[in-house]
Amino acid sequence: MRQNRILFAFVTIFFLLPFAVEAQTETAPHKHGEFYFSWGYNTEAYTKSTVKISQPALGNNYSFLDVQGHDHRGWDDGIFSKALTIPQYNYRIGFFFGNKTDMGVEINFDHTKFIFPDGPAHIKGTLHGKAIDSTVNFTRDGGFYYYLNNGANFLLFNITKRWHWKTNKKENIKLDAIAKFGVGPVLPHVDNSFFGKSNNADFQFGGWNTGLEGALRSTFFKHVYLELCGKLDYARYSHLHLYDGAAKQAFGTAEVIVNLGYTFHTGKKR
Repeated sequence: MRQNRILFAFVTIFFLLPFAVEAQTETAPHKHGEFYFSWGYNTEAYTKSTVKISQPALGNNYSFLDVQGHDHRGWDDGIFSKALTIPQYNYRIGFFFGNKTDMGVEINFDHTKFIFPDGPAHIKGTLHGKAIDSTVNFTRDGGFYYYLNNGANFLLFNITKRWHWKTNKKENIKLDAIAKFGVGPVLPHVDNSFFGKSNNADFQFGGWNTGLEGALRSTFFKHVYLELCGKLDYARYSHLHLYDGAAKQAFGTAEVIVNLGYTFHTGKKR
């Protein structure tokens, strides 16, 4: 899809941007560290992927090929008319340290959603002990759905690097560029049905993911900041719960994220 290609190109350029930024104004190294936290919302585009189904007791070992999943933003149809945690949200909790407070660590969570779209789906493998290579009409009314809709849920433990890019003399307005890299678990909510057999939808530990993120952060009056981020993530899911079996899947994600946050220095002036 053209929209997905544009989003992937934007995120690729955006997360590489911090590496091209040279610090033009340095902040005096007089603090022990800087703590921050933020809340925001996101949108995603996913790579095509294969959903592999294993149900040995039923004689099933098949795959749905070239699945083009999509997100479910939620924030674009009345963000203030629902709970804050229903749309695709994200939060960050981090700490910068060192003489220049330019290196740091971060807990990075994205409540993303992955939806297997309705429509024709290519199925290949073994169904009830017999070979199958066909197309099924993947619809809820037809007994098919596959949702990570209460979250595909990427959790990362990041290493971060910050470049102080621009600031005014009073330091009331400051622009920073930040790069992040991390690994961590995925904690999906798994809800599915295949051939009319549904699972008991629940949250679970579902595998691992790794991500790269670039951010531009504008800080106002030393504490409140607005942040625009681009992120690339790769997630591998395994042992996902389904009726009398398990599923596995891997896909890449391009995200655009907007955060509102608060930051403050710790320790005393040097």
